[in-house]
Amino acid sequence: AKGAQKGNNFILDDLSRILTNIQKSTMGTESEEDFDHLFEDMDLGSTKLGRSVADRNDLVAKVMGRLSESQVDFQLNNAESDVLGDAYEYLIGQFASGAGKKAGEFYTPQQVSTILARIVTSNGSGNGAGVKTRLDSVYDPTCGSGSLLLRVAREVGIRNIAKGFVGQELNRTTYNLARMNMILHGVHYRQFDLKQEDTLVRPQHEGMQFEAVVANPPFSADWGADPGFTTDDRFSTFGGLPPKSKADYAFVLHMLHHLADNGTMAVILPHGALFRGGSEGAIRKILLAERNWLDAVIGLPANIFYGTGIPTCIMVFKKCRENPDDVLFIDASGYFDKVKNQNILREAHVEKIIKTYRNRSEEALYSHVATMAEIEENDWNLNIPRYVDTFVEEERVELSNVLVELKEVNAGMADVDARIAEFCADLGLEAPL
Repeated sequence: AKGAQKGNNFILDDLSRILTNIQKSTMGTESEEDFDHLFEDMDLGSTKLGRSVADRNDLVAKVMGRLSESQVDFQLNNAESDVLGDAYEYLIGQFASGAGKKAGEFYTPQQVSTILARIVTSNGSGNGAGVKTRLDSVYDPTCGSGSLLLRVAREVGIRNIAKGFVGQELNRTTYNLARMNMILHGVHYRQFDLKQEDTLVRPQHEGMQFEAVVANPPFSADWGADPGFTTDDRFSTFGGLPPKSKADYAFVLHMLHHLADNGTMAVILPHGALFRGGSEGAIRKILLAERNWLDAVIGLPANIFYGTGIPTCIMVFKKCRENPDDVLFIDASGYFDKVKNQNILREAHVEKIIKTYRNRSEEALYSHVATMAEIEENDWNLNIPRYVDTFVEEERVELSNVLVELKEVNAGMADVDARIAEFCADLGLEAPL
C-alpha cells in the first residue's frame, strides 16, 4: 500500500528490515539453521534494478503492487495447487537457460528430472513394475536449487516421504535458492535437511542411508583425490581413487555409500564414465563383477542441458537387484525435439524411457538386455553402441538398373547438347562440348 502512494512511497528500507526480521524470528528455534542468511543474496541496492535509488524503489514497488492486486492468483488456500512453487521453479529455469556454462549448478531440465524421479519411485524393474506411493527418504548430494528432490516429491507426494528431503550443495547462492524452493513448495522446515559444504571433501550426512538417491553432479569436475581418501569408507574398497581431474565416480561411490539396501539410485553422468579406463575402469569392474549393483544405463540426447552440448547418460544402481543376471541398456539419444538452439524431451520421450525401464523390454535400435557374460566379453566397457545396435541397413541398389537409367540420361543429354550447340552457333560462340 505504501509503495502505491504518490510521493511518499519509499519501501526499500522497510522491505530490507522485514526480510531481516523474518530471519531473526527463527533465532533460538528449531528452524534457525533453515532460515539463517536466507535472503543474503537479495541486493535491493543493485544497479540492475535501476540507476538511481528512486528508480530501484519504483521497480520493487511496482512488482509488489502487481502481486498485491492479485493479478497472479497463487491459490494459497488450495492444498492441491502449488502455483507459488511452480512460479518459482519456472523463474529458476528461465534463469538457468540464460546463465551460460554455470547453469547446471542451478537447475536440471524438468523432463530429465522427471526421468530420474520416476526411476527411483519405480517399484522394481521388469514385468511391468509398478510405482511406489511412499518413500522413506530422498537424497541429492549435489542438490542445486532442489528441483530434483522436489520432482521426486511430485511422484509420491510431499507428505508421503517419511523422513523428508536431504541434500548438500557447495555454492552458497544456489544453497539459498534450494532452501527457498523447499519453503515455497510448502515443505515444512522439519522435513528438509539441506547443508552447504563440499560433498566429497566434507560430507554432512555421514551414517545416513536413503531409499531414493538422485543427482546431476558437475560433469568431470576436479576434486583433488587427496591420498587421505584411500581410507575413507566411501572409497576404500574400490582399489583406488577416481582421478583428481574427473570426480564422476567419486560422486557415484559417495552416493552408493548412502544408498539403502532396498533403495534405487539414478545419477546423470557424461558418456566418458561408461568407458574410460585407468582407475575408473577398475572401479567400474568392481561395481559390475563383484558388487553387481548396476541395473541400467540410459543414453540421453546431446544438448539437453543448459550450458553444455555433450551427450549424457543415466546410470541406475541397486544393491538388491530384481534382475542380477543382466543390465538394461537404452539408447534414447535420437528421441528429442529441437527448439531453437536447445534439444528438449517431450512427455512421449520420457514415457518411452520409463516404460522400457519398468518393463525391462527389448526393442530393436532402442534397448537391449545384456547378460553379465556379454558385458565381461566387452571388458566391462559400458559404451552403449556396444549393446544397442542403431545401424539401419540401407536399401539394396541394383547396379544393372542404375546403368539403364544412366544410359537414358545420357541419351537425353545428347539432344540437350545439340540444342546448346545450335544456340552457340547463332551467337557466334564456341559450343562448350
